[in-house]
Amino acid sequence: MFEGVLTALVTPFRDGQVDEPALRNLVERQIEAGVDGLVPCGSTGEAATLSHAEHRRVVEIVVDAARGRVPVVAGTGSNSTREAIDLTRHAKEAGADGALLISPYYNKPTQQGLYEHYAAIARETEFPLVVYNIPGRTASNILPETMARLAEIEQVVGVKEASGDLEQVSKVVNLCPEDFAVLSGDDALTLPILAVGGRGVISTSSNLAPAEMAELVRAFRAGEPDRARDVHRRLLPLFEVLFCETNPIPVKAAVAMLGAIGEELRLPLTPLSAPHRERLRGVLKELGLL
Repeated sequence: MFEGVLTALVTPFRDGQVDEPALRNLVERQIEAGVDGLVPCGSTGEAATLSHAEHRRVVEIVVDAARGRVPVVAGTGSNSTREAIDLTRHAKEAGADGALLISPYYNKPTQQGLYEHYAAIARETEFPLVVYNIPGRTASNILPETMARLAEIEQVVGVKEASGDLEQVSKVVNLCPEDFAVLSGDDALTLPILAVGGRGVISTSSNLAPAEMAELVRAFRAGEPDRARDVHRRLLPLFEVLFCETNPIPVKAAVAMLGAIGEELRLPLTPLSAPHRERLRGVLKELGLL
């Protein structure tokens, strides 16, 4: 259902408020560049510091701006199952095509707890769900065997895998049904994950290089691995620099350098440090993005 390149959109702010015109412009730029979907209100979108009202509004803006041209998979995760259900219901009512849900953070649930969390959301919302496994942010890892159980739930249609463990990703691909979409959650591992059977990526880097990320995935899936490898190598410095500090600090600085948004973050995130800023500017210039 969801495959290719889906951009994890940044959320632009101006004077402490969501910058709606800038967000609409970002959506248009992404669609014009040929991405396969949009993901508002994820980690890259600073969902953790959006109020519930802002969260809902960002989803509504992106759905409205996309106008059905590409799927919108709204970030609706929470470490409270009830809250995740409420946010997912809103995304469904707003016209999104699916929801991306980070596994519960801080609580450190068991594998059974992780399963029951997603099962409850699926049961209560009857909406396409993409699981987001990122142990580095959540302190818990959804094991392949648990993912296989989740894939048996009709509404659970895929996973954004950011464990960084290719062996684990391979096991997930092997254990889950063929129509279950395994998506990379790490731009630098997109090509390796495609090679073991992944379907695409939910990408931070495509905020800067949407057409190039789309080319990487489409070339590989079209049976042109050499071309995909060339794009991967070209973009590798971008993949590296965009994670030189905590995401989305560098990507937001980069999009601001392009003049598309103001470089406004919310605490506890702070502006990109000077040495990393110069490195980022250099990479953008080398790639012809700046």
